[in-house]
Amino acid sequence: MSTRQWTLDPAHSGVHFAVRHMVVAKVRGTFDRWTLRLALDEDDLTRSSFEATLDATSINTRNEQRDNDLRSPLFLDAAAHPTLTFRSTKIERAGDGYRAIGDLTIRGVTREVVLEVDEAGFGKSPFGGDRAVFQARAVIDRKDFGLTWNRALETGGVLVGDKVEIAIDVEAIAQAAEAGVAA
Repeated sequence: MSTRQWTLDPAHSGVHFAVRHMVVAKVRGTFDRWTLRLALDEDDLTRSSFEATLDATSINTRNEQRDNDLRSPLFLDAAAHPTLTFRSTKIERAGDGYRAIGDLTIRGVTREVVLEVDEAGFGKSPFGGDRAVFQARAVIDRKDFGLTWNRALETGGVLVGDKVEIAIDVEAIAQAAEAGVAA
């Protein structure tokens, strides 16, 4: 089978993150608007590629003031940098899963990041069409992307942790073959 194009099913997908707050607690959030373009080779996923684009203004931690701070120049600077992107450059086997190596861009700063990816499977939807499901995770250091704002705590430590845990759930839908393109 050749490579097919797939798009995101946003109702069954999500980008989630968690970061330490005041050393011991975790703040969790999502990006509510994002797109994903996949070119999947179902016979050999290492020949696949993908690109994800997240809307920086859609960050959601269920706290309006914190979300406004995260959109501000203190963190994502969404007015100047409206998107975060990840573009795969290589996919390789890693045990029972895969490693997707690619370029993550936040605030105009691009760094190589490795996503640990699990293939949950391929199947036919009862509503029509082929579906593919993947989970991915990574940990990044926010300072690598210029997200350096913080505040020292009187009891020691800092208000916002440096490490950001990322978890991505993807359900993708195969696109109909176009004239001259293999399905």
